[in-house]
Amino acid sequence: MTAGVVVLGATGDLTARYLLPGLARVESAVPGGLRLVGVANDDLDTEGFRAHVRTKVARYEPDGPDPDVAALVDAALWVRGDVTDPATLQAGIAAAELEDADPLVLYLALPHVLFQPVVEALAHVDLPSGLRVVVEKPFGEDLAGAAELNAALGRLLPEDQVFRVDHFLAKQTVLNLLGLRFANRVLEPLWSSTHVESVDIVFDETVDAQSRASYYDRSGALRDMVQNHLLQLLTYVAMEPPTSVAPADLAARKADVLRAVRTPDRDHVARWTRRARYTAGTVQGRAVDAYADAPGVDPGRGVETYAEVTLWVDTWRWSGVPFRLRTGKALAADRREIVVRFRQVPHLVFPGQRPVRNELRLQLDPDRMSLDLNVNGIGDPFELETVRLDTELARQDPTPYGQLLLAVIEGDTRLSARAAEAEEGWRIVEPVLAAWADDAAPLEEYPAGSDGPA
Repeated sequence: MTAGVVVLGATGDLTARYLLPGLARVESAVPGGLRLVGVANDDLDTEGFRAHVRTKVARYEPDGPDPDVAALVDAALWVRGDVTDPATLQAGIAAAELEDADPLVLYLALPHVLFQPVVEALAHVDLPSGLRVVVEKPFGEDLAGAAELNAALGRLLPEDQVFRVDHFLAKQTVLNLLGLRFANRVLEPLWSSTHVESVDIVFDETVDAQSRASYYDRSGALRDMVQNHLLQLLTYVAMEPPTSVAPADLAARKADVLRAVRTPDRDHVARWTRRARYTAGTVQGRAVDAYADAPGVDPGRGVETYAEVTLWVDTWRWSGVPFRLRTGKALAADRREIVVRFRQVPHLVFPGQRPVRNELRLQLDPDRMSLDLNVNGIGDPFELETVRLDTELARQDPTPYGQLLLAVIEGDTRLSARAAEAEEGWRIVEPVLAAWADDAAPLEEYPAGSDGPA
């Protein structure tokens, strides 16, 4: 049976960079193949859209298997129209059903401001049984908006047919957190405030925001990365052991973590958060203009390109442990990792020597895992040295977006966020945004190419 994938916003950047290469990668893994239907208001026809698909896959997935790319292109169809018009949506679904598609996926690869109008338009469309609707992040602009969008989706479809996707959850390192924690007797007993001093979840980027400045100036680092991606990583680090890795069990434990995160008040924001934006500088030999000078940016809006938030998870396991979530643009180096920092040993056996704290590092892009341990030195056997046990994890095939698309086609919601998770994420960050708007934490600056604010 052919799987039908209707992409709203089929000529956008997200579709070009991620969805089309991902679909090309999984085409042969789907029994019966894929029927791709592109929907947008561009002046194209089916042949023009097929050429577009071929060009974008060649650019962003040059090593894609030729037969799979050809199969995806040959089966692609085009529907031109306004994605908020019920007639356009009905036409897109009808085109996908030409091959008796099962399942049928409707992917909203759109600016988030269009999610609500599209969902409201779907209420006037004859939806096939089993339709799966995929919504990208950010899910709403605030708690009220997320709740409204959840309610509208809930009137259309059961919760297990709604996919609030987050490709971070498909990264090999993140998935390995489940195996690392829940399949190793040696580690899980140490995974609590008794032994863990702090946890850092970091996503630093050398890429700047210039090419996305008009979008980014309505979002900022906290909304763009912390509210969704980094909070999702937090749930995997801090969740209690689930009964199983079934979707409902994982979703319940993730939601428990977010509910337990202490709501930041103004004093918390002033003490435990930082925001900043980059000025002109050089990133790895590349000159970067100041963010405030980028086209489409209103400097007076004070949007941050760097956000750092320390949170507390008020549970028996994690009481008193700071979870530091940090992300920034135009920084000196790409640093994408989860760092679990263990407490110092309770008694110093080696006179005059303080052992380095054990650190478990889980790196994303490339996926690596390392553990710092103290051992006796080679010269003086009673002098301590630190060694790093390091392993590179197998490269994913397909890529995270390919994994995500396969999960949607197979009806597996584990790489998505449930309604409660989306709303709890906004509950956590909304007070920070409000306090920042009231200057509870100053807007700092850092030169592009630096390590961030001093």
